[in-house]
Amino acid sequence: MPMMQNRIYVFLLALAFFFLPSRSLPVLAIAFRKPEEAIKRTFQEAKIEIRNIILTPEQVAVIERLSGIKQKERLVSFYEAKKDNEILGYGFIDVHILRTKPTTVLYVISPDGKIDRLEILSFHEPLEYLPRENWLNLFKRKSIDNALIRHRRDIDSITGATITAKTVTDNTRKVLAIWKVVFGGKR
Repeated sequence: MPMMQNRIYVFLLALAFFFLPSRSLPVLAIAFRKPEEAIKRTFQEAKIEIRNIILTPEQVAVIERLSGIKQKERLVSFYEAKKDNEILGYGFIDVHILRTKPTTVLYVISPDGKIDRLEILSFHEPLEYLPRENWLNLFKRKSIDNALIRHRRDIDSITGATITAKTVTDNTRKVLAIWKVVFGGKR
Protein backbone atom coordinates (compact mmCIF):
# COMPACT_ATOMS: atom_id res chain seq x y z
CA MET A 1 0.00 0.00 0.00
CA PRO A 2 2.80 2.56 0.74
CA MET A 3 4.18 1.95 -2.76
CA MET A 4 0.81 2.86 -4.28
CA GLN A 5 0.60 6.02 -2.14
CA ASN A 6 4.06 7.09 -3.34
CA ARG A 7 3.03 6.64 -6.97
CA ILE A 8 -0.15 8.64 -6.45
CA TYR A 9 1.83 11.39 -4.70
CA VAL A 10 4.37 11.55 -7.54
CA PHE A 11 1.57 11.56 -10.12
CA LEU A 12 -0.28 14.40 -8.35
CA LEU A 13 2.93 16.38 -7.98
CA ALA A 14 3.73 15.98 -11.68
CA LEU A 15 0.18 16.94 -12.56
CA ALA A 16 0.40 20.08 -10.41
CA PHE A 17 3.65 21.16 -12.12
CA PHE A 18 2.07 20.52 -15.51
CA PHE A 19 -1.00 22.66 -14.85
CA LEU A 20 0.51 25.44 -12.74
CA PRO A 21 1.53 28.52 -14.69
CA SER A 22 5.30 28.84 -14.93
CA ARG A 23 5.21 32.03 -12.83
CA SER A 24 3.89 29.98 -9.89
CA LEU A 25 6.87 27.67 -9.90
CA PRO A 26 9.67 28.42 -7.49
CA VAL A 27 12.65 30.28 -8.94
CA LEU A 28 16.01 28.67 -8.45
CA ALA A 29 18.41 31.14 -6.86
CA ILE A 30 22.00 30.68 -7.88
CA ALA A 31 25.02 32.04 -6.09
CA PHE A 32 27.93 31.29 -8.38
CA ARG A 33 30.69 32.52 -6.08
CA LYS A 34 31.25 34.85 -3.18
CA PRO A 35 32.47 38.36 -4.06
CA GLU A 36 35.71 37.97 -2.10
CA GLU A 37 36.51 34.70 -3.88
CA ALA A 38 35.83 36.26 -7.28
CA ILE A 39 38.07 39.25 -6.50
CA LYS A 40 40.92 37.02 -5.28
CA ARG A 41 40.58 34.76 -8.31
CA THR A 42 40.57 37.75 -10.64
CA PHE A 43 43.63 39.42 -9.15
CA GLN A 44 45.78 36.44 -8.23
CA GLU A 45 48.99 37.22 -6.35
CA ALA A 46 47.93 40.84 -5.87
CA LYS A 47 47.39 42.74 -2.66
CA ILE A 48 43.70 43.66 -2.45
CA GLU A 49 42.68 46.80 -0.61
CA ILE A 50 39.08 47.85 -0.08
CA ARG A 51 38.59 51.55 -0.75
CA ASN A 52 35.41 52.90 0.86
CA ILE A 53 34.56 56.29 -0.57
CA ILE A 54 31.86 58.71 0.55
CA LEU A 55 30.74 60.66 -2.49
CA THR A 56 30.15 64.37 -2.16
CA PRO A 57 26.92 65.84 -3.55
CA GLU A 58 29.01 67.37 -6.36
CA GLN A 59 30.47 63.94 -7.25
CA VAL A 60 26.99 62.40 -7.24
CA ALA A 61 25.81 65.11 -9.66
CA VAL A 62 28.73 64.40 -12.03
CA ILE A 63 28.11 60.61 -11.87
CA GLU A 64 24.45 61.15 -12.72
CA ARG A 65 25.35 63.48 -15.59
CA LEU A 66 27.94 61.07 -17.04
CA SER A 67 25.83 57.95 -16.66
CA GLY A 68 22.29 59.23 -17.00
CA ILE A 69 21.44 57.04 -13.99
CA LYS A 70 20.33 58.15 -10.52
CA GLN A 71 23.09 57.50 -7.96
CA LYS A 72 21.27 56.57 -4.75
CA GLU A 73 24.18 55.58 -2.53
CA ARG A 74 26.79 58.00 -1.30
CA LEU A 75 29.04 55.26 0.07
CA VAL A 76 30.75 53.20 -2.64
CA SER A 77 33.42 50.53 -2.28
CA PHE A 78 36.08 49.52 -4.76
CA TYR A 79 38.57 46.70 -4.50
CA GLU A 80 41.96 48.01 -5.58
CA ALA A 81 44.45 45.35 -6.68
CA LYS A 82 48.16 46.19 -6.46
CA LYS A 83 51.35 44.30 -7.06
CA ASP A 84 54.69 45.94 -6.32
CA ASN A 85 52.87 49.29 -5.79
CA GLU A 86 51.45 49.13 -9.33
CA ILE A 87 47.66 49.15 -9.69
CA LEU A 88 46.54 46.07 -11.63
CA GLY A 89 42.87 46.99 -11.64
CA TYR A 90 39.73 47.63 -9.69
CA GLY A 91 36.78 45.51 -8.73
CA PHE A 92 33.32 46.81 -8.01
CA ILE A 93 30.51 44.65 -6.66
CA ASP A 94 27.08 45.88 -7.67
CA VAL A 95 23.96 44.42 -6.07
CA HIS A 96 20.76 45.55 -7.69
CA ILE A 97 17.16 44.42 -7.91
CA LEU A 98 16.39 42.85 -11.25
CA ARG A 99 12.62 42.67 -11.63
CA THR A 100 11.93 41.63 -7.99
CA LYS A 101 15.03 39.76 -6.82
CA PRO A 102 18.68 40.74 -6.21
CA THR A 103 21.46 40.15 -8.72
CA THR A 104 25.15 40.58 -7.93
CA VAL A 105 27.60 41.57 -10.65
CA LEU A 106 31.38 41.93 -10.41
CA TYR A 107 32.77 44.70 -12.61
CA VAL A 108 36.51 44.43 -13.20
CA ILE A 109 37.98 47.72 -14.39
CA SER A 110 41.47 48.19 -15.81
CA PRO A 111 43.76 50.95 -14.48
CA ASP A 112 42.83 53.07 -17.51
CA GLY A 113 39.09 52.94 -16.68
CA LYS A 114 37.91 50.31 -19.18
CA ILE A 115 35.85 47.24 -18.47
CA ASP A 116 38.08 44.22 -18.25
CA ARG A 117 35.38 41.74 -17.35
CA LEU A 118 31.84 41.38 -16.05
CA GLU A 119 30.87 38.36 -13.99
CA ILE A 120 27.47 37.46 -12.58
CA LEU A 121 28.07 36.36 -8.99
CA SER A 122 24.48 35.64 -8.01
CA PHE A 123 21.25 35.51 -9.94
CA HIS A 124 17.86 34.95 -8.31
CA GLU A 125 15.60 35.33 -11.32
CA PRO A 126 14.63 32.48 -13.66
CA LEU A 127 17.72 31.14 -15.40
CA GLU A 128 16.32 31.92 -18.85
CA TYR A 129 17.04 35.59 -18.05
CA LEU A 130 20.68 34.96 -17.10
CA PRO A 131 23.06 36.66 -19.54
CA ARG A 132 25.57 34.38 -21.24
CA GLU A 133 29.29 35.01 -21.15
CA ASN A 134 29.50 35.98 -24.84
CA TRP A 135 26.98 38.77 -24.17
CA LEU A 136 28.90 39.96 -21.10
CA ASN A 137 32.03 40.10 -23.29
CA LEU A 138 30.39 42.88 -25.34
CA PHE A 139 31.38 45.25 -22.52
CA LYS A 140 35.09 44.43 -22.69
CA ARG A 141 37.28 47.52 -23.25
CA LYS A 142 34.30 49.90 -22.98
CA SER A 143 34.83 53.07 -20.99
CA ILE A 144 32.67 56.01 -20.06
CA ASP A 145 34.78 58.17 -22.40
CA ASN A 146 34.81 56.28 -25.68
CA ALA A 147 31.42 54.61 -25.85
CA LEU A 148 27.93 55.57 -24.89
CA ILE A 149 27.23 52.04 -23.63
CA ARG A 150 23.52 52.24 -24.29
CA HIS A 151 21.19 49.26 -24.43
CA ARG A 152 20.06 48.45 -27.99
CA ARG A 153 22.40 51.11 -29.36
CA ASP A 154 25.92 50.03 -28.39
CA ILE A 155 25.04 46.81 -26.56
CA ASP A 156 22.71 44.25 -28.10
CA SER A 157 19.63 43.15 -26.23
CA ILE A 158 19.06 39.59 -25.04
CA THR A 159 16.02 37.94 -26.58
CA GLY A 160 13.55 37.22 -23.80
CA ALA A 161 15.67 39.03 -21.20
CA THR A 162 15.35 42.70 -22.10
CA ILE A 163 15.13 43.88 -18.49
CA THR A 164 18.33 42.01 -17.61
CA ALA A 165 20.16 43.47 -20.61
CA LYS A 166 19.00 47.02 -19.90
CA THR A 167 19.78 46.83 -16.18
CA VAL A 168 23.29 45.39 -16.64
CA THR A 169 24.04 47.94 -19.39
CA ASP A 170 22.81 50.89 -17.32
CA ASN A 171 24.69 49.74 -14.23
CA THR A 172 27.89 49.30 -16.25
CA ARG A 173 27.64 52.92 -17.34
CA LYS A 174 27.02 53.98 -13.73
CA VAL A 175 29.97 51.96 -12.36
CA LEU A 176 32.29 53.44 -14.98
CA ALA A 177 31.07 56.94 -14.14
CA ILE A 178 31.72 56.31 -10.44
CA TRP A 179 35.23 55.05 -11.27
CA LYS A 180 35.93 58.13 -13.40
CA VAL A 181 34.76 60.54 -10.70
CA VAL A 182 36.58 58.76 -7.87
CA PHE A 183 39.83 57.81 -9.56
CA GLY A 184 39.78 60.07 -12.62
CA GLY A 185 42.38 58.01 -14.39
CA LYS A 186 44.94 58.61 -11.63
CA ARG A 187 47.30 55.69 -11.20
